[in-house]
Amino acid sequence: MEMELTALHWIYVVFIALIIGFMVKRRDTTLICIIGIFLLALVATGSLASSISGIFNSFIFAITELMSTILIISIIVAMSTVLTKSGINDVMIAPLAKFIKNPTLAFWVIGIVMMMISWFFWPSPAVALLGAVLLPVALRAGLPALGVAMAMNLFGHGIALSGDFIIQAAPKLTGDAASIPVGDVIAASIPLVITMGVVTTLSAFILLKRDMKLGRIKADNEGFVQDQTISENLLTLGQKKFFAIFIPIAFLLDVVALSILKLQGGDATALVGGTAVFILLILSLVAHKQQGLEKSTAYLIQGFQFGFKVFGPVIPIAAFFYLGDSGFNQIIGDYLPKTSLGIVNDLGAALAASVPLTKEIAAVTLTGIGAITGLDGSGFSGISLAGSVAKLFGTAIGGGTATLTALGQITAIWVGGGTLIPWALIPAAAICNVSPFELARRNLLPVTIGLAVTTIVAMFLI
Repeated sequence: MEMELTALHWIYVVFIALIIGFMVKRRDTTLICIIGIFLLALVATGSLASSISGIFNSFIFAITELMSTILIISIIVAMSTVLTKSGINDVMIAPLAKFIKNPTLAFWVIGIVMMMISWFFWPSPAVALLGAVLLPVALRAGLPALGVAMAMNLFGHGIALSGDFIIQAAPKLTGDAASIPVGDVIAASIPLVITMGVVTTLSAFILLKRDMKLGRIKADNEGFVQDQTISENLLTLGQKKFFAIFIPIAFLLDVVALSILKLQGGDATALVGGTAVFILLILSLVAHKQQGLEKSTAYLIQGFQFGFKVFGPVIPIAAFFYLGDSGFNQIIGDYLPKTSLGIVNDLGAALAASVPLTKEIAAVTLTGIGAITGLDGSGFSGISLAGSVAKLFGTAIGGGTATLTALGQITAIWVGGGTLIPWALIPAAAICNVSPFELARRNLLPVTIGLAVTTIVAMFLI
């Protein structure tokens, strides 16, 4: 698996290190990302004009890729605003508030519900379904907005997506690449998914509780803009009760439709988003009567302002990391080696080709490959490479192909699918109105601990 690494690959590695370093130091990374984009384009094309244009084109590419997420978050926020302003939200959360009475219950209940829904419909639609309803309950129970985002993120984009037991898109990709049945990948992944999930979520919860006790994270409502909106006397109590029942039923019907029609990913998000738009329009017309038309537009504008405010800082870093995958050819051009599979996949293949083969080193290497290929923020683009490398290593050491395949899949999705890369975890961060960079920092230590323990467990299972 000899892979030709060029100056472009090494520039990318250097800037990854710089971005991670700046994040750890809690400094803004926008300038670093833009310089990285410029240098990659300059080295690739040798043209100053093309390099400058490449910065703008990379922003367009990133916005295009993220647009569906920006829209669903904006629409959900707009709907949440009218729910709170009309007082419907208070009626909706009253039954849940009686059950979720403290931060501990809030963290684990939200996480487990998120995981179960994500198994069937993937995490992004699940965030939209749960966030607007459960976030205010958790805040009132004393769990900070950052803790809510962590629970939804780790259980949804972490545990549920990395195993993908129901939809099986991830194990299908890795299994095909490793030339083993999907069932073998799923069976091998079960102990690893459990290990990773238990260790990571427990670590995250313990660290969160510690920082809450020390006052580093305050349990208040400052993290949620919509929760600060003062309820107005726009509806009668009967109307509030009606809509408090009608809205959950509407989203429950979405869940049924997703199951029957087998919708997932973008299609599932679109259905949830469209439902939220209709709810927003109906509530605006009923609550504001003659002013309903104007108010519906005002709520949408408010939601879009929120969405683009949250996503604005993420566009430059997303633009840089998209250059590590198929975005490079679309943004800069066909300047990589002919055998290249994309910068991050090339780096992963080079790592696999440069290490000796024992089962311990094979496990560590698959974790490294999964982490590297996850840096593009999708979590899925590199798992086929993980499967093919797992097959190679499994053949060389005489077994363990399924376990190695599962390990690479789990690592790639935990890193790139939405727990460490800032723009990949935006849905949970945006719904909770917390910084995606701060959420990524909070997840870094628990996920690292989880990956280390899971890698060690994999060594014994190979």
